[in-house]
Amino acid sequence: MNTEIPTVVVVDDNATVRALFQRSTENLAIELHTFGSADDADEFLADQKPKLLFLDIIMPEKDGLTYLQELRRQPLHRDTPVIMITSKDYAQDRTVANELGALEFITKPMPMRAITDIILKYINKDNHY
Repeated sequence: MNTEIPTVVVVDDNATVRALFQRSTENLAIELHTFGSADDADEFLADQKPKLLFLDIIMPEKDGLTYLQELRRQPLHRDTPVIMITSKDYAQDRTVANELGALEFITKPMPMRAITDIILKYINKDNHY
């Protein structure tokens, strides 16, 4: 039985969204790391593979789809489980996210329960991605 605490990473430029993830996961047995930009997350993700990664699509400097494309080029993150989050639900973004191997695409605003449910859905899976 694996007793390692799963790591969940959230990359979103909106501080309110990051705070919502923190509140939503307070009672979960996870290690949550939140970052305000792809650049902020780079150092952590350079040598850490989270059990689940949430990426906002619309961010200044570098959007989440571009960042996911960059991550997929790195051996460590070729199969990192990713959930895309966005305030704008565009079919083109969904297509690109699917092509890059994103597991799901969720639209903001997200209720706390939805955040908790999706995290539990993926961190409790015994299979590898």
